[in-house]
Amino acid sequence: MEISVQYTKKRFNFGRQPQFCEQGPDLCDSISTNVLEHKNYILRNPVHQPTQNTPSFSEHSINTVRAEFVCTGANHSEGGWAKDINIHDPEATQRYRRKVEKDDTYIHCVNTLAPGMEHLILQNNAIDMYRTYYSEMEKMPEVEKNSCRTVNFYHDPFGRPVSSICWHPKEVLKFAACYVDVDFYRVAKQAATYAFLWDVESANAPDGVFQPTGTLFDFKFNPRDSNCLIGGLETGQVTVFDRRSGVAPVSTCPMHVAHRDLVRKVLFIHSKSGQEFFSGSPDGCCKWWDLRKLSETTDEMIIDLVKSNADEQSMATACGVSSMEYESTIPTRFMVGTDNGMVIGGNRKGKTATEKLPVTYNAHSGPVMSVERNPAFPKCFLTVGDWTVRVWSEECRESSILWSPPLRYGYSSGAWSPSRISMMLMSGTDGRLAIWDLLRRQHEPVFTMQISSNALLTQQFHESGSLVAIGNRSGDICLVEMSRQLAESDKNDKLLLQAIIDRETKRERILEARAREIRVKQKQADEASPAASITDLEQTIGDHDLNEATTDYMQILKKELASM
Repeated sequence: MEISVQYTKKRFNFGRQPQFCEQGPDLCDSISTNVLEHKNYILRNPVHQPTQNTPSFSEHSINTVRAEFVCTGANHSEGGWAKDINIHDPEATQRYRRKVEKDDTYIHCVNTLAPGMEHLILQNNAIDMYRTYYSEMEKMPEVEKNSCRTVNFYHDPFGRPVSSICWHPKEVLKFAACYVDVDFYRVAKQAATYAFLWDVESANAPDGVFQPTGTLFDFKFNPRDSNCLIGGLETGQVTVFDRRSGVAPVSTCPMHVAHRDLVRKVLFIHSKSGQEFFSGSPDGCCKWWDLRKLSETTDEMIIDLVKSNADEQSMATACGVSSMEYESTIPTRFMVGTDNGMVIGGNRKGKTATEKLPVTYNAHSGPVMSVERNPAFPKCFLTVGDWTVRVWSEECRESSILWSPPLRYGYSSGAWSPSRISMMLMSGTDGRLAIWDLLRRQHEPVFTMQISSNALLTQQFHESGSLVAIGNRSGDICLVEMSRQLAESDKNDKLLLQAIIDRETKRERILEARAREIRVKQKQADEASPAASITDLEQTIGDHDLNEATTDYMQILKKELASM
């Protein structure tokens, strides 16, 4: 049904000027206030409303059609002849050449080109093109360009965090890695406990697989027998693998001689047989083992600091081991980093408790994540912990000789470069790789590189110094190659680094001596006048102005909090 409305108006009413007049508002409806709705709302004071006073722009980028270019060349051996001239006939070409030489245009062209050609010939005759100029001047040093590039990524199929990395001692392009995925209560999140042997040239699949009986926390190759590997388990046991015998371990120590807690670190030591190693654990004990007989330990040492030889060391008060260091040039000595921030130097040949643990350094406020000696200066070592990196000298025990400023993101591990003695490599919890060089800068890294969006957990240098394998929390191992400037030492680097270490060590000795004098004078003053210290204490106790200021401050603080 079609609905239409017809409106009629006379023609003379069209086009008339409209007449406007003022008229008051008309009340259509009035809604009264509902007092019960007040409980559903709250007064917002102050009100923050962001306002953008500049126009918004949208950015868009596209790739244009790529032009294809082709480089071609031609061998112009004979040309410029007419079509009817046979270039292989000498008489025909000679007749045509005489004809062209008699042409007026040819003569004009030769006269035009001759002055420029003569100028170039005279220039070549004035300069000997085959002579080496300025050979007597000294060669300028090359501009240092620090750079790193990612070679490859090796991904764990189960996505477990990387716990330890160790390079193959003989096959240059292979490394082993173990993975740990446990929660705060050390309960495994996954049933997989595999460790892998990777080939640098093949990142698609591991070159070898190892299947321990439990979660493997550390993994090391035997430097003399590359087919033999040792590892530390979550149960406190140490286990041995042989690549020739399959994926399962060939030997594991019994539980009654194992650590009470997980094995944090295992290291081979210098011995005639090449079969001895030692392990450290958070239970506060270091144990020495022989691969040929894991049913018992060859030696044990409790990391418990005692005041005198009359005191007995106890596992109840021992310091948990978080990191370890061993230098083969000092076969009887080792160093451990503890969970309470100390670095303790041990002597295996010591007979008494104080001789076994003769040196202690208060390194950090938290666990010592890494401790490593400098390859060129064994008395100088590096520690990482509590958002700082510190370089220590065995001659200064009260404080470090060099240290970094507090960092926004902490470092999880650190290591000296085996080829460039002044360089340190740090793995950050923000996924950044930081390279420090003591000869170039001491207040900040000389180079940083974003490796991953996940935290970096461990790293291991190749013996060449140009390659480093870095593991992160998502199970990826990144192989990084460094430039020549970061991988090689100059001829004067050792002397310059020795000068820096001697200078800083001397400075710390002077400060330690001065602090010792101040402490002695303070002690003598306290012993001479004990009443003076009591009087000073009573003055602070009865200070009414201090109490009033504290009361006023607390009242002002409460008012500010109430008004927010």
